[in-house]
Amino acid sequence: MERYRDMQLFAALAGQPSLASAARDAKVSGPTLVRAIARLEARLRVPLLARSTRGVSLTDAGSAYLADCVRLLAAVDAAEASAKGLHVQAQGNLRVFLPFLFSRYVMAPVLADYLDRYPEVNLVVSYHDYYPNLHEEGLDVAILVGELPDSSLIARPLGHVRPILCASPDYLAVHGEPQRPDDLKQHRLIASTDQVHWDFPGYQLKARARLGCATVQGAINAAVHGAGLIRCLSYPVHDHLQTGQLRRVLPDFEPPPLPVQVVYREGRNAPMRVRSFVDHCVTALRDYPAFQLA
Repeated sequence: MERYRDMQLFAALAGQPSLASAARDAKVSGPTLVRAIARLEARLRVPLLARSTRGVSLTDAGSAYLADCVRLLAAVDAAEASAKGLHVQAQGNLRVFLPFLFSRYVMAPVLADYLDRYPEVNLVVSYHDYYPNLHEEGLDVAILVGELPDSSLIARPLGHVRPILCASPDYLAVHGEPQRPDDLKQHRLIASTDQVHWDFPGYQLKARARLGCATVQGAINAAVHGAGLIRCLSYPVHDHLQTGQLRRVLPDFEPPPLPVQVVYREGRNAPMRVRSFVDHCVTALRDYPAFQLA
């Protein structure tokens, strides 16, 4: 039993930046967590943490063991959930990973509706712009844009998006509409930094941005008000395109569409809270207009 508890405490490191935050997440003291890791290291006869004056980090063995602990503990939870009937009733904590802009443009009403439908489920949502490792980070479900880096995940398609170039009709009326990607060097470009590196089929644009915005939303607002051309994924600007505030530019030079997928780990063995959330996302988003852009 002590070994199982030590594995639980070690698994608290998943997705945590420090031992202190992992201890808080596990609701134990820092020394308690350290002693548990020390017992595991003594039992395994291998260091799990690399200690230095700058702090601690996982060793290669520690990273591999952490992933195994998260996987094995999830399997134990699934077995207990099945015995308790949680595969029939959705309840418990559900950890969800979403691309950053999904909070504003897509997921807020979807999450609210899910919470209304499943009052026994508690959602813990992370917003980041990278591809997570669901096993190592202890995540249950993620929505990802692009090809999956991990083929072991179960994926259900929601639609497609693509990087598009757009500007306001007022800007294009004053400055003209580019006909080829190379024409963009003569235009005001809006980007996240002062340097623009935009890939088009058979051509890479390298130019200076006239306006650098720290956030995509700031760049979109600037483009709507005529500051220049912006390139971003299609779903954040979908409503602006529909209302005519922005217009799509160089559509014949756009890269191929990217799949949008909801992914999870356990497949048919997933608890009801996971399966219910995946089904809810598919129902709510498969016909979402911003994911149907050709």
